[in-house]
Amino acid sequence: MHAEHTSLLAVVIALPLLGALFNGLTGRKLKNDTLVHSVALAAVAIPAVLAWVLFFQLLGMDEHGRALHQTLFPWIHVGSFQIDFGLWLDPLSAVMLLIITNVGALIHLYSIGYMKGDGSYYRYFAYLNLFIFAMLCLVLGDNLVVLFLGWEGVGLASYLLIGFWFEDRANAKAGKKAFITNRVGDFGFALGMFALFVMFGTLTPVGDGGINAQLAANAGAFDSTWIEVAALLLFVGACGKSAQIPLYVWLPDAMAGPTPVSALIHAATMVTAGVYMIARLNGLFFAAEFASSIILYVGAFTALFAATIGLVQNDIKKVLAYSTVSQLGFMFTAMGAGAYAIGVFHLMTHAFFKACLFLGSGSVIAAMHHEQDMRYYGGLRKFMPITHLTFLAATLAIAGFPFMAGFMSKDEILWWAFASERGSTFAYILVLLAAFCTAFYMFRIMWMTFWGEHRGAPEGHGHGDEHEGDDSHDHADDHGHGHGHHGDPVESPWTMTVPLIVLGALSVVGGLLSIPPIFTGHETIHFSLHHWLHPVLANSEVHLAEAYAHSGALEWGLMALSVSVGFAAFLATYLLYKGKDKLYDIFSAKTPGLHNVLWNKWFVDEIYEGALINPLVLFSREGLWRIVDEVVIDGIVNLVADMGKITAINVGRLHSGDLRASAGVMVLGLALIMVAAVAFGIIEVDLSAITSLFEGGDASDGVSSLMGGE
Repeated sequence: MHAEHTSLLAVVIALPLLGALFNGLTGRKLKNDTLVHSVALAAVAIPAVLAWVLFFQLLGMDEHGRALHQTLFPWIHVGSFQIDFGLWLDPLSAVMLLIITNVGALIHLYSIGYMKGDGSYYRYFAYLNLFIFAMLCLVLGDNLVVLFLGWEGVGLASYLLIGFWFEDRANAKAGKKAFITNRVGDFGFALGMFALFVMFGTLTPVGDGGINAQLAANAGAFDSTWIEVAALLLFVGACGKSAQIPLYVWLPDAMAGPTPVSALIHAATMVTAGVYMIARLNGLFFAAEFASSIILYVGAFTALFAATIGLVQNDIKKVLAYSTVSQLGFMFTAMGAGAYAIGVFHLMTHAFFKACLFLGSGSVIAAMHHEQDMRYYGGLRKFMPITHLTFLAATLAIAGFPFMAGFMSKDEILWWAFASERGSTFAYILVLLAAFCTAFYMFRIMWMTFWGEHRGAPEGHGHGDEHEGDDSHDHADDHGHGHGHHGDPVESPWTMTVPLIVLGALSVVGGLLSIPPIFTGHETIHFSLHHWLHPVLANSEVHLAEAYAHSGALEWGLMALSVSVGFAAFLATYLLYKGKDKLYDIFSAKTPGLHNVLWNKWFVDEIYEGALINPLVLFSREGLWRIVDEVVIDGIVNLVADMGKITAINVGRLHSGDLRASAGVMVLGLALIMVAAVAFGIIEVDLSAITSLFEGGDASDGVSSLMGGE
């Protein structure tokens, strides 16, 4: 694919980096919060505007040549390994660019009200800008090395933001857990890149001669086993970054960070990086059928597994965290089924409604004086009408209410999981059950938080990790633990409600960007996301199984079933929670065994701790420390020191001050030097001359001959 050159990409990627440097280096000295957030917001808002300019530039190009390219500088040139720091914008990366910059700008705006009064205000916005820069590297890089730079960069920024209030040990541990878990996945990603370079001689997936182009031209020329291995290794990286089984455990704990961080990083952008990577390398995963089946089932299992945990959690952010893991499972199910465009579509709609849900939860937490336990909420609809309506819109979207954004993308995933050539009935059943759980826990949040009578937290009960974002509240301390009075909740300031309104509206209408073919009579709609992504995915088309390819009645029937599942979940929550005392845990009372398992998150953390962490700590302490460090390494070091000490003492005894002793030592030393010189051939000795000395020959002749004279 021939790409036109543009210099705007450098501006888009440079501004967030400059914003991070400005606030990080000068924010503490300036002590001007208005300047801090103005710079940070501009560093994302300007790229958001430029992203639309670039989008329309792509739109005006021929659809088979839609690509913009810019090489910033030569980077790694070693033999045949030639890597430049290059940026690439095509229809796929344009979708990600618009999501990152526009949703990112809204969350920066929201953060102005939410983080007001924080002691490290400048540091928060510096980290947020740094994250945007790294995320843009990830999606705009024209090769996997630049992508990996962004991949690691968002991991670093996530670590810094999760542990933002690091004075609280729990927050610091959560950040560390996220960082270490992702290193496991990233090791697999790095090995996958090595395998790709050996096979294809390049790490560039795009353009003429790229990995996708080579596979499209002649996939049979490459060893299918190594294609599968490379795809699986890269998927290991995706499991870490996008929180799939078995590396999902970091994301729920990541809720320790400020709520806007959860909305941006752990809902809308970073956690979708694995999905984007598979879409970018669609040619590889299209050729790797076995790896695709693994992705299908891992995604489906994750979708259901995480959704079941969300059924019983009472911390509003924990429910949304497990919801995110589950929704990512839906995206990977689509990727495994070969529905790459649909997976990207759900990535986009999820960015809308999940960012709205997280920001809505932050609005509630701030109004409830940091209380995150939903059992102490209730009736907030009358106190916070904007937060309620936007949260309801996003809830209907994720629950699959007809024609909402989530319905449009999720129903397509369900259909492809069932009917695709790479789908399966079992995977479909898993994600259908996950869809029921999704609707259940979301309407449970609505009943416990916004509907019914307001209960309120008892005095002194607030324990959340956030701080006040409203002028009507007392300021929080530097750790984000507020100490406000427990009056009636009030609506959040406009800097927080405007992003909620925009994201709530997108949760309603965002699905219109890609209307499922069944609604259009399978006619191509030129303004749809599917059509927009077609040039990028054209050589990786997986079709519906022949038995279902023209079965419109079956598709309508399955759609009706998925809608019925959502309504059934709503009815269940209505019967269980309407007018009931929310402090009375229905699950715990009726099914204590199941509740215990789900409440403890299937005991996965405990299993990991018992099977991996504790043995590793024991081996590190008793083996690496007690034996290798203290005995072996310290022993060698101490032995060398002792030998030096003994040598110094004995040599010191030779220097007694006695002139005759010193002269004797000198003679002895000279003799030893002579012997060594002779032994190593430095001085040649004529043995016959020595013999003549002892036989009574001329001494002068003998000495002359001995020293090599004529």
